[in-house]
Amino acid sequence: QVQLVESGGGLVQPGGSLRLSCVASGSIFSRYAMGWYRQAPGKQRWLVAVITSAGSANYADSVKGRFTISRDNAKNTVYLQMNSLKPEDTAVYYCNARWALENYWGQGTQTTVSS
Repeated sequence: QVQLVESGGGLVQPGGSLRLSCVASGSIFSRYAMGWYRQAPGKQRWLVAVITSAGSANYADSVKGRFTISRDNAKNTVYLQMNSLKPEDTAVYYCNARWALENYWGQGTQTTVSS
């Protein structure tokens, strides 16, 4: 069992930056692929970025060049650095851990981009 706790969301103006963090506990963090998803009101949850256990990252087209996912296995933490934020980035951001048949979610952290 893995517990995931996100933090770092908040209110930011367009063009601003935020860094989300997700701390994992309960299992061997380094073996999990870690992802960030987001869900806007009335819309489906979708993948923003993912980083494998080997450190390879992939991004949704809409965030490429603006967002960076990284992980620190010593701290059991995955990050999402979000730059040049746009109003359409407003959503609840969820951390996800996946390995074999295991799939875990955090509780989410709200990010609002507005002037």
